[in-house]
Amino acid sequence: MLLHNYKQMARILLIEDHETLGFALQAYLEMKGFEVLWAKDGEAGLKTYEKRPVDLCVIDVGLPGRDGFSLAREIRRQAPHQPLVFLTARALKADRLRGFDLGADDYLIKPVDEEELVARIKAILRRAQPERVAPLQLHIGQYLFDPQNQELSFPDTPPRRLTDREAHLLLLLCQQKGQLLSRQKVLKEVWAHSDYFTRRSMDVFISRLRKYLSADPSIEIQNVYGSGFILKVGEQRVE
Repeated sequence: MLLHNYKQMARILLIEDHETLGFALQAYLEMKGFEVLWAKDGEAGLKTYEKRPVDLCVIDVGLPGRDGFSLAREIRRQAPHQPLVFLTARALKADRLRGFDLGADDYLIKPVDEEELVARIKAILRRAQPERVAPLQLHIGQYLFDPQNQELSFPDTPPRRLTDREAHLLLLLCQQKGQLLSRQKVLKEVWAHSDYFTRRSMDVFISRLRKYLSADPSIEIQNVYGSGFILKVGEQRVE
């Protein structure tokens, strides 16, 4: 699975209808470095899940409308290996067994200890995605790219600090160097949706990266009309 957030931590979908608890969990998880998408009922959670790629879902069981078990069943139908954690006030053994039968990776009883939740999330992600540790540095021709610190360096010049989207887009290109990176994948991963304005924005960002990498003539970001982009370096370039 592609690292959705190229920094060290993951993107979490939190589905919790209790306003105070949801706010507190979102704030704590973000303080720990996670990106958190918070939905306040099952339908909103499913819509968010279908629009945004996430690394792990934290789902309250007692949601209004579509409950957590029903939501998890639909998520599992769409993505059988999606990591899931249930939060619930239900401590009965039957409820826990039902949660695990649905494929939950963990099941926590409220009130939730935030430190324990973070520890369990990290453990689940390590098991599910051992490759998700961000690369320390990537070589692109004569350039050195540090995804975690969002810096692009060229010999004898000060490092350039990239924006979140610039760095994420460059990481996607590097991860598929020499191969087609589809426009749809970029729009989903970096912009989360596709319309006229986001497509124009994507083209602007590609142009920026070409400019940033222009000091090394062996590097090319090739546009494949209507399909996507290919990062070519050195012998991969075809004149």
